[in-house]
Parts: sequence; C-alpha cells; structure tokens
Amino acid sequence: MKMRVILPFILAFVAIASASAQQTKRALFVGNSYTYVNDLPSMIANMAASVGDELRHTSSTPGGCTFNQHCSNQSMNYIQQGGWDIVVLQEQSQYPSFPQEQVESEVFPYAAQLVNAIYAFSPCAEPMFYMTWGRRDGDQQNAQYFPVLGTYEGMDSMLYERYMYMAQTNDASVSPVGRVWRLLRSEHPEIELYDRDGSHPSMAGTYAAACTFFAMMFHHDPSELTYRSNLTEETAMIIRAAASQIVWSTETSMIQPQWTRPLPTASLQQIEDSSIFLFSNASTNADSLVLLFGDGTSVATSADIDTISHSYSDEGDYTVTLLASRHCMTDTATLLIHVIISDTSSIDTTGTDPHNPNGINSQFTNPNSQFTIFPTITSGIITIVATTSSAIEADIITPAGQIINSPIRQSTNQAFMDLSALPKGLYLLRLTQDDRQETHKVIKR
Repeated sequence: MKMRVILPFILAFVAIASASAQQTKRALFVGNSYTYVNDLPSMIANMAASVGDELRHTSSTPGGCTFNQHCSNQSMNYIQQGGWDIVVLQEQSQYPSFPQEQVESEVFPYAAQLVNAIYAFSPCAEPMFYMTWGRRDGDQQNAQYFPVLGTYEGMDSMLYERYMYMAQTNDASVSPVGRVWRLLRSEHPEIELYDRDGSHPSMAGTYAAACTFFAMMFHHDPSELTYRSNLTEETAMIIRAAASQIVWSTETSMIQPQWTRPLPTASLQQIEDSSIFLFSNASTNADSLVLLFGDGTSVATSADIDTISHSYSDEGDYTVTLLASRHCMTDTATLLIHVIISDTSSIDTTGTDPHNPNGINSQFTNPNSQFTIFPTITSGIITIVATTSSAIEADIITPAGQIINSPIRQSTNQAFMDLSALPKGLYLLRLTQDDRQETHKVIKR
C-alpha cells in the first residue's frame, strides 16, 4: 500500500531581495511550505547582507508540492529562464522517507529531471538539494505501512539517506539542514525547532536552515554571523555553532566534501619520452578534456580516454596543460617535459642480434622485462619472446586509449602479432602472462 501524504494549506509566494554586496548570488527556491514558512529565502538574504553579500531570490513553493509536480508547473518555467547561480530543490517533506520502491518511482526520476533541466538552461548553476528533517514524533500515519517512520530518528535517517543519494547521483550539492537539526535536538533539546504541528519549522528551525544554506551558498563559516533574526543572542549563537560544526571544516576552512557536488580534478602523467610523447590521463569527475601540448597544438576529447600521444617536431622544453571539465567547472594540471628528437641513425640495421634482426633503438627496451619485443618499429609482424612457455595475451592500445584485442599466434615461448592493418603511429602493446602484465611501446610505420 502506498504512503499517504498530509498536505499543508498555505499559499506560495515569490520574493526578490537585493543589496549591494561583495558576492551576489541569484537563487531559485523550488519547494513547498518547508521553504516559505518564516520566509527562509529572505532570512538567508538578510544573513548574506549582514556580511556584505547579496542573495537575489525567486521562489516557486506551492504547499505540499512534489518534485513530480514541479516538473510541469511554474517551477520549470523559472528553471528554463536560465541565469541561475543556485537552484534549491526541496521535495515534499514525507516522500523521500517512503519505502525504496515507491521513492524510486515517485521521487528519484523527477529529481533527475529537474537537475537535468537546471544544467540545460543554466550550465554554470549549482543544483542544491534541501535535506529536510524528520517530524518531531515521526510519521505516525505511515508507520503502519513502513515501521521505520514511527520515530523521529527513523524518519530522519531515511530522509538523510535519500537526499544524499539524489545529490550524489545528480552532480548536485546538498544543504544538510536535517543533520543540523539532529545535532541541535541531541545536544540542545531546550531549543524548540518545530512549530506547533511538530512538522514545520519554528523561527529557530528556520534560522538553523538559513545558517546551513548561508554556509553552502556563500562558502562562509556561519559561526561568524551576527544576524540573529528575532532570536536571543544565546540561542542564535548555539544554532550558528551547530551549522558550522556540520557544514564547515575548521581544519581546512572549507565546506566538508560530503555536502558538495563532485568537482573535476585534473591529473596528467608522462609515460615515456622521445619525439613522440605518451601522456596518461588520471583525471576524476570530468566529462571532457582539453590537452594543450605547449607547441601551439591541442586536442579535445572525452574524459574516458586513458592515454594520449603527441609527436613533437622540435627539441626543447614544453609545458603541457590538461583542462578537465564538468559542466562549467574546470580544473587544470600542468607538466613540464623536455623533448629530445631521436637520431634514427642509431638504429642497428645489421640484423646480427637474433632477437633484434631489424634493430631496436635502446630507448624502447627494458632490461628487466619478461618479454623481448622485436622489431618495435615495424610495418607488419612483431615477435614476442617470453621467458616462460605459458600462454601470452596481448592487447594493442591506440593513442586515443582504445583497446584492440589483436589476434596472436603462439609457439612455445614465442608469439607473433600482425600490425599491418593498423594506421601509422605510436601504440602501446599490453602483454599478460600468468600473473604478470607489462606494457611496451611499438611504432607502426
């Protein structure tokens, strides 16, 4: 049986506030009565103004509105206007705590639809989920269908779990208001966070939410605020300290990472050097990459590329720059390389070495290798000689990182591969035998 929802009967409103500021944020609040009771957006704006920042805000908060309904009401029109810095997403207060199957069909798909629309019309915006709190005595009407909802702790834990999942699976951040409430309930039960209905926030409850959002939106420690609304200084100070403890890391003076959306991290490593360089991409949380080789050329590619090669025509020092991007967020990594153009006259073409009949430039050999590869510069067949007679598996990795499972013929401890069908260029040959794996460089000419 589906959970039943209790809908409050309070009208929505749209509010806009402005003031001169050091930082100006344009925010859209998509939610319901948990957002508009005590005018949460304006309280956040007042906090921001007290430290010289500005929050310009618009709200779409019909009472009891769900993510499903927001996908087809005025909220979507606001989202499609674009130009937002932050879009706050608050689901109906009970829905995310319901049984998993119901949440997967009635909440998660619409959360994703809203976030996708945000990024489509405001690519640089930050979607921010509003983690709400468990009701003072749990959700008694629905506990008969889902017993965990019978207590505050049970309902609050479900809300925490579902909001974290929505943030992590939708490239979004989360404002952990519910965690701040939980800390205050545990350590300062004398502060009444609830209105008389045991569900909506009191002024102190809204102040706790505002401190949390202020920290998330402006990246300021809320404990440094002086604005206290109509609360006593003692109460306001306790609430600010709780929000700071949950959101803010005193060690790094930054928002704790579990509340933030995944940011791209660029990481670039040099695999081997010669006139043809092979670079390894170890970036995380990126959708796209741009690699600037330092010689006036560059390449743009998707983030799932493992290796990228580049041929330099002149010797010298080059600064290679990797730009790893996700939506409008970009991280940069640089690498200084020194290019020496190989002298092909150093290649032995006498064929006197039985394991190197065509000659191998010493820069392509590895004295500790389990395999001997020859020739490493070829237009066709390469020979692989192993130290044991176990089966050899071989893959060719292209400069773009594509893995080609190449046919291999093996006889005792020797194997043969035909590269004639490949385009000219630099490739990695990945060899596996028993529990050992090696990677070698070969050039198809």
